[in-house]
Amino acid sequence: MSNFSADKVLSKKATGIKPSGIRKFFDILEEMKDVISLTVGQPDFITPWHIRAAGIESLEQGKTYYTSNSGTLELRREISRYLSRRFNLEYAPQNEILVTVGGSEAIDVCMRALLNPGDEVIIPEPCFVCYEPLTTLAGGIPVSIATREEDDFKLTPDALRAAITEKTKLLILPFPNNPTGAVMTRKDLEAIAEVLRDTNVCVLSDEIYAELTYGEERHVSIAELPDMRERTIIASGFSKAYAMTGWRLGYIAAPAEFMATILKIHQFAIMCAPTTSQLAAIEAMANGDPDVAAMCAEYDRRRKYVLHRLRKMGLPCFEPHGAFYIYPRISDTGYTSEEFCEKLLYDYGVAVVPGSAFGASGEGFVRISYAYSVAHIEKAMDRMESMLADLKKQ
Repeated sequence: MSNFSADKVLSKKATGIKPSGIRKFFDILEEMKDVISLTVGQPDFITPWHIRAAGIESLEQGKTYYTSNSGTLELRREISRYLSRRFNLEYAPQNEILVTVGGSEAIDVCMRALLNPGDEVIIPEPCFVCYEPLTTLAGGIPVSIATREEDDFKLTPDALRAAITEKTKLLILPFPNNPTGAVMTRKDLEAIAEVLRDTNVCVLSDEIYAELTYGEERHVSIAELPDMRERTIIASGFSKAYAMTGWRLGYIAAPAEFMATILKIHQFAIMCAPTTSQLAAIEAMANGDPDVAAMCAEYDRRRKYVLHRLRKMGLPCFEPHGAFYIYPRISDTGYTSEEFCEKLLYDYGVAVVPGSAFGASGEGFVRISYAYSVAHIEKAMDRMESMLADLKKQ
């Protein structure tokens, strides 16, 4: 009999990572019928036809070869023009832009390029689920800062200042935010920049939802502020703004001094992003602005509707100004986040995600995605309202 044991050879660092709290509810959904899901952080729109057509044409022309490790120069030029046109950011396509396999790879390779064992990474919570485990896998130490409802879930300069130590290497800026929908305005970012100027702390700005902001103020990147570009790496992609989740394409924009090391990790781990996706993305960047505007307008309509319904049914709810999530507080019901979600799912057939899946500070909240049709959302809101009405009768 073999003495081999997988438990003895698997990485303790990897096996010690907790699975995503979101996945639990996805797995349950697969076994249930008549469930209305508001869980997925994915546009319900199909990738616009002209973008799909560009991908199809590339296949018909037999363009199935590797590209440069950094991505095609044409796509990097389009990304450079886009960043300049939309966000006043200037990056050289030759050595300051890298095309990645989704935004997740962008975050991963940046952390591996920056972190030494024991380096601390400040992570504002609630936040997307990947930051903490990727920090751990890269040898860093996650340091969570709880953002608060009374601060509109923004990172405050006082909280940041208190968290910085001599071991702090990196600050994650996850705005517009998943799961809260919070944004950081120029004024907010200037206060953060002032804290950072006297430090050697880098910034990884996850701007995947940059195009999905609502109201008069457009997204501002901290890299645009004085003295911040030199210490900032921007991670973004095509999934959310262009409804291209399955194309798996992201990008990094960073000073050349960072990019040389980031590129080495990318070329050995990935080689290059999918060629078909890159050629479709060129079309998205060059001619996709009207599509983005139309989808953003529809998300805004849904955002206002869900906010109105949640408040009407008695759930306190911060008004989100970015992404396509809304984050009501459910603690007054007497349930924990997970208990609330389980009751809503099993008894009323609606799936949402517990706030605790996005960090300990998310307890007492749930995340609702409005990246679904209005008819779908209306039916879910009706069922949620029924649950809350039943709870009041108890």
